[in-house]
Amino acid sequence: MKIAHITTIDMALHLLLLNQLKSLQEVGFEVVGISSAGPDVSAIEAAGIRHIEVPMTRNFTPAADLMALKNLYDVMRRERFTIVHTHTPKPGLLGQMAARMAGVPIIVNTLHGFYFHDHMPTFWRQFYIATEKIAARCSHAILSQNSEDIQTAIREKICRPEQIEFLGNGINVQRFDRAKINEELLVKMRSDLGLTDADQVVGFVGRLVQEKGILDLLQAARIVLEHKPKTKFLIIGPIDEEKPDALRPTVAQDYGIAENCVFTGRRKDMPELYALMDVFVLPSYREGFPRSPMEAAAMGVPCIATDIRGCREAVIHNDNGLLSPLGNVKALAEAILTLLRDHRLAQQLGQAGRKLALAKFDEQLVFDKVKAKYARLLKEQGMPVPDLLSAQIVAS
Repeated sequence: MKIAHITTIDMALHLLLLNQLKSLQEVGFEVVGISSAGPDVSAIEAAGIRHIEVPMTRNFTPAADLMALKNLYDVMRRERFTIVHTHTPKPGLLGQMAARMAGVPIIVNTLHGFYFHDHMPTFWRQFYIATEKIAARCSHAILSQNSEDIQTAIREKICRPEQIEFLGNGINVQRFDRAKINEELLVKMRSDLGLTDADQVVGFVGRLVQEKGILDLLQAARIVLEHKPKTKFLIIGPIDEEKPDALRPTVAQDYGIAENCVFTGRRKDMPELYALMDVFVLPSYREGFPRSPMEAAAMGVPCIATDIRGCREAVIHNDNGLLSPLGNVKALAEAILTLLRDHRLAQQLGQAGRKLALAKFDEQLVFDKVKAKYARLLKEQGMPVPDLLSAQIVAS
């Protein structure tokens, strides 16, 4: 029984979905990943997941999108998948349309957060709502990572209420565990990154694009440094060249704080980097259910995030962190200063974050929900459920 998971880029298959794909493989499915080609394909294939290249862009490109739709249809006709499972907006539309045209028995979409939001121009908001409606008409099931998007989907009549359900999001809480960090290694990392023992570290993890609120963070950093000049801003993530709002590390020079910013690019040693942080900040303008604050919480780092849908799933105000009004630089700076000054509060929020992560952010919870949904859909279609999958569902 063959399953395809489709994303726009290979990095998403590798960093966001690989553990889920391996979990599905372990219960008897043949799992295939479909995306554009890139440097992460080798890691996907090394994990035993076959990869099929279908070039896709992450922007609105009608000619290229039509070609991607045709290529996806051709792949699905050839491979004869039992289940096609799409992720992110572009594959959610093109992948599901191709699957429906190819007669795939079961089509599932994981909603990683709607692309539209209340702060975009009305035309584009309605355009993206329309594409979501088209995609939903191809879905047998929609799994939403955040609960607020379910209400939005129903209110905007994107799908039927019974068609969508809460999935959540998760991380490997065993990997992101402060107790497993080598303290001697942290000393060396601090030195390598130019951090002194006197520095307090404010961290950010994400793609370097304006949508992630990096410019707000840099403006807030100027205010913070007036009161806490020994603060360093550790900014981790790749430059997203494909996006029109991409930023480069040189942007810190525009704010006169380059010497207090450390840009690392994409890194693989994320648990250790979180362990260097005193505070984690995600001032994003749009999220589905962000991974970085879940990872920070699991590492016991107090979090600050914008008070928007998605972020509210990962950061609970005055529990594992603080929520700050969207686009309010002064409030963001005040929240950072609060946690840098009040060590007791920061420690309290960090400890609560670890407990929250263990209770709600464990990726195994997500894997179990996906498997259970597959089993229900297979039964509804009168198709057999793999024995290992049935046994695992019964055991859980």
